[in-house]
Amino acid sequence: MPFIIKRHTLAVLSCFATASVFAQTNTIPSLEDIVVTPGRMIQSEKDVIGDVTVIDHETLQKAGSDSVADILGRQPGVQFSSSGGPQTTTSVFLRGTAPQQTLVLLDGMRINGNATGSIAWNAIDAAMVERIEIVRGAASSLYGSNALGGVINIITKKDGDRPLSAWANIGMGTYDTFKTSAGISGAAQGWDYALAASKALSDGFNGTNRNNAFSYNADKDGYDQHALSGSLGYRWAPGQHIGLTAYNGYIDGDYDAGEFSPLAHSLTRQQAYTLTSTNEITSWWESVLRYGFSKDYGESRYGTDSATYGTLQRNYSWQNNFALDQNQKLGVILERLEERPRSTSSYTTNRRNTNSVGLTYRGDFGPHHLQASVRNDDITGYGDETTGGLGYDFDLDPNWTIGLAGNTGFRAPTFADMYSPLNWGFQGNPDLKPEKSRNIEAHVQYTTDTTRIGLVAYQNKIRNLIEGYVCDPVTWDCTAKNVDDATIRGLTLTASQQFGDTTLHASADFMRPRNNGTGKQLIRRARQVYNLSADHRIGAFNVGAEYQFIGKRYEDVDNTIRLGGYGLVNLTSAYEFSKNVAVQVRWNNVFDKQYENAYGYNMPGSSVFINLALKM
Repeated sequence: MPFIIKRHTLAVLSCFATASVFAQTNTIPSLEDIVVTPGRMIQSEKDVIGDVTVIDHETLQKAGSDSVADILGRQPGVQFSSSGGPQTTTSVFLRGTAPQQTLVLLDGMRINGNATGSIAWNAIDAAMVERIEIVRGAASSLYGSNALGGVINIITKKDGDRPLSAWANIGMGTYDTFKTSAGISGAAQGWDYALAASKALSDGFNGTNRNNAFSYNADKDGYDQHALSGSLGYRWAPGQHIGLTAYNGYIDGDYDAGEFSPLAHSLTRQQAYTLTSTNEITSWWESVLRYGFSKDYGESRYGTDSATYGTLQRNYSWQNNFALDQNQKLGVILERLEERPRSTSSYTTNRRNTNSVGLTYRGDFGPHHLQASVRNDDITGYGDETTGGLGYDFDLDPNWTIGLAGNTGFRAPTFADMYSPLNWGFQGNPDLKPEKSRNIEAHVQYTTDTTRIGLVAYQNKIRNLIEGYVCDPVTWDCTAKNVDDATIRGLTLTASQQFGDTTLHASADFMRPRNNGTGKQLIRRARQVYNLSADHRIGAFNVGAEYQFIGKRYEDVDNTIRLGGYGLVNLTSAYEFSKNVAVQVRWNNVFDKQYENAYGYNMPGSSVFINLALKM
């Protein structure tokens, strides 16, 4: 896989070299991150087998008014595109896979829509999020359909560990952006609770340019957003807990639909509710029984016309975790997913159920670490799919670890792909096959209290790619078909280094996302992405800088419409007046770079956001 080394590459690689030189610097180790998503069981992040990133609360707080997609786009192996602002249709590409090929969870519950296969990113407010766990690589053996490229688990703000705590944010910035959020949480006498709400307004910027001939409109495209999240739980005995979580996010956003539709806007809502009972049956058997309900709704209004779409999903799961001994854990999973689409135009089939059974295993034997999983998903009127995963890590010494992993994934076609009625020359294809993938990867990692250096090499082969519109050249009747295969090969380098009060982070992604049938690069995915960041603390004052370079991409499958590469510089600062009051400033796109990550759609120019944070 040939890669041309340019000045951007050399700049990033120099940071990896710097990290290795200072690898023995000593400092106080930070608290370990606990994750659940990579193995569907609680474990320390440092013990995870696989390529995993945790976006913590501090990173989210530094993001200012940025969207969840913006924040994800600064992580290794993640790219995104938007159609003219955070309020518009947004796509996230994990390790080069398509948006529909990444499973997105909200508090552990899938929210991928069954009409489009993707999610309403614009209805997820980062102010309501406590942390995000990213698992790269096919994970259908853990979670079923859609997880060809990986899993993104968005975890909302939850209960605290004190009787009562409260927080609030209020900020404003460029484009007449105003954003505020507040919440309380606590725990007492067996009860735990949390409640948070947010509100945001912005006049926005012009979302389109003249490359977009059909949609261009010179007006500004703003939005009005609000969200509510909460949790309530009760521990009625040691090891016995029942809890409820809820999220409801809404955004009314402008978009451009041509000069004759100046008032075009879309309404989007995402809801997710879960009820979970966690019970320690014995000292070696834990039962987790969960019911989840999710619903998304979208409506596009342009002139006197409108169109609606939506998804309703009910998820039932029973996971039993068995501690075979001190070093071995086994999970047995039973799940049922009920999908019910909602749309202006009804589908020829309006229901689909999936019954699933899965096994997970984790074993630690001295320097040897093993994780295995297998799952079968039986889809009503469609068939069943069996997927598996196997990962192995070996500790060369306390600092060095090497590992190998292989896993398979699949994505069931959407209702729109299979069951759309004949309309304007398009009709769904009920004979579609699922997209399937085989992912293999190898990694090496060096870790100390102050240094972390990692290298991951991977290959993901995807077959039966679904093309949404395949038209007969004579009749021009169109339908969805399995037309191509793709191979995505890549290499990801990551490094972080702490020098006392200064912390450096760097990552470099080299990727070849290739359509095997045409030999062309998959759309909107760059072959090279570099991220650099530095933070320095001076007493109560913290300053930071970020640089990101995205290589060239293509808008069309024939690679004739080129999206140029670009580099962005962001600056951050924060000052803590006391342990209860702080002010944060974020300056994005300092040099006002004009760029596109979707052809014909603008991205924000130089923008500043100032936030006052309060907590007690």
